[in-house]
Amino acid sequence: MTRHSSSGNSGSRSSSANATHADATIRELAARQHGVVAREQLVRAGVPAHRIEYRLKTGRLRQLHRAVYRVGPVAGPREREMAAVLACGDTAVLSHDSAAAAWTFAPAQPDGAAVHVSVQRGCRGPGRGVRVHRVGPLAADEVTRLDGVPITTPARTLLDLAACAADQALERAFARADREGLVDRASIERLMARHPRRPGTRRLAALLAGGKRPAFTRSEAEASLLALIRKARLREPEVNVVVRGYEVDLLWRAERLVVEVDGFAFHSSRTAFEADRRRDAVLAAAGFRVVRVTWAQLAQEPEALLARIAQALVAAGA
Repeated sequence: MTRHSSSGNSGSRSSSANATHADATIRELAARQHGVVAREQLVRAGVPAHRIEYRLKTGRLRQLHRAVYRVGPVAGPREREMAAVLACGDTAVLSHDSAAAAWTFAPAQPDGAAVHVSVQRGCRGPGRGVRVHRVGPLAADEVTRLDGVPITTPARTLLDLAACAADQALERAFARADREGLVDRASIERLMARHPRRPGTRRLAALLAGGKRPAFTRSEAEASLLALIRKARLREPEVNVVVRGYEVDLLWRAERLVVEVDGFAFHSSRTAFEADRRRDAVLAAAGFRVVRVTWAQLAQEPEALLARIAQALVAAGA
């Protein structure tokens, strides 16, 4: 009677089980990290190097950065940010423009823009698409997680932005973060006291000077007009406040004067035009004078525009 060995089948079953276990480990890690994993994580979790290489060759893992992979064909919602952080090591956090965009107090970065990451140590060049900022130690209250991604806190993000952002961009970011309740004066002052010589600290201090909050502006036109008003030393208005159920661009409350900034695409539709006329009528009925400013006036005749606003303030005061 012929005896058949079962050692071959047993080995095949064992190999299949190990492969299934590796796939489960990879999927579990990826599910927590927007679909991306680092090679070091897989090795620590017990996935052998040859199984990682096999999945790279067959396309089940796709390399994004050095030793960082996408799992499957579909990109996760924060794949770029998570992959960049993983590529920079254990101390890495999303920072600067990328963190500001993630917190939504700065515009989203354009496709192809580098992801900004701060590291305290290590990071041997993650490759293209990542801008590395080497910083000193980050305190526990300067880092957190957003949607699972390690990131600088809103206050620390503003401090980093203050070292490199244009004046108007910094003020808009600061104002939006304040408006959304992401930062407060105490958290900013605590951070400035901790980093008195860090680039950006003086600029943040200037924004807080005199106990004033930075003005929240939602467009380049509004920001430019506000800068013009400050330069001319007119009394500063309230910005983006609600009056009779409508959010107005600039308001001098005592004079009951409203200035609305019409952007470049203004009156793109008849519906928008009619809505603005209704809005002006409601404000006028409540005793407010509405002055509309166009982008062309702001760009081409700023002195005449300032005179017009000043005259309206004088008339309203009288």
